[in-house]
Amino acid sequence: MRKQIMVMGLAAGLGLSLGVSSASAQIARRARGNALDQQIQSQLQQKFSGEKKLVNVHPTVEDRIVTLNGTVPDYRAKMEAEHQARGFDNVNGFVDNLSVTGASVSDQQLEKTLADKLTYDRMGMGQAFNALTVKVHNGVATVGGNVRDYPDRDSALALVEDTAGVRGVNDQIKVAPLSPMDDQIRLEAARAIYGNPSLLPYANDPAHTIRIVVNNGHVILAGVVNSQVDKAVAGNAVRSIPGVFSVQNDLVVSH
Repeated sequence: MRKQIMVMGLAAGLGLSLGVSSASAQIARRARGNALDQQIQSQLQQKFSGEKKLVNVHPTVEDRIVTLNGTVPDYRAKMEAEHQARGFDNVNGFVDNLSVTGASVSDQQLEKTLADKLTYDRMGMGQAFNALTVKVHNGVATVGGNVRDYPDRDSALALVEDTAGVRGVNDQIKVAPLSPMDDQIRLEAARAIYGNPSLLPYANDPAHTIRIVVNNGHVILAGVVNSQVDKAVAGNAVRSIPGVFSVQNDLVVSH
């Protein structure tokens, strides 16, 4: 019995020792984690303090999750702050509570400004093969539609992000898959439409108001034309192109 009591006492003592050791290890890990959080926070704050547009950004870090609070003058500055925060090693997550306090522009005016800019984006670089849309609600611009490739998408988004009054951007743009056949259809469709004598006014318009979207042989015509006749002529011009499976004529007659 005495021996049994001694063994039980030893086991209890060992358990207590292991418990203390485990607790000490947890405390040590927590201390290292807190030190790393403070290091990341200090380095981020130093970076933001050195940039004029980011001086009002205040980062906090907990469990390697970065939270950004404060204000920035425009949406581009907001993106820059996010980029810098995400670029730190050992960061496991990110929360953006930043507010854009720049120029106040009505949704209607901002939507018109963005639509005008997107119309002329990528001039001379396949602009006619992109058909973009934009809607603005509470300063947040939702950009949709179709583009030929990722550089076209990135250009459109950069243009929106750099526009005064924008407080957020929602990317809903669809990028066409890579396809040599589709590229050939685009060229043939552009020749058929913009080379047609009856559609010459559209060829001379830098906005290229007849937009040609091609996806796996399916063609969508988007944009604005002056008459129902022009709409029909444009649609018929692309139907006989080799490789075209269907034509969706979404052209809108302006008057």
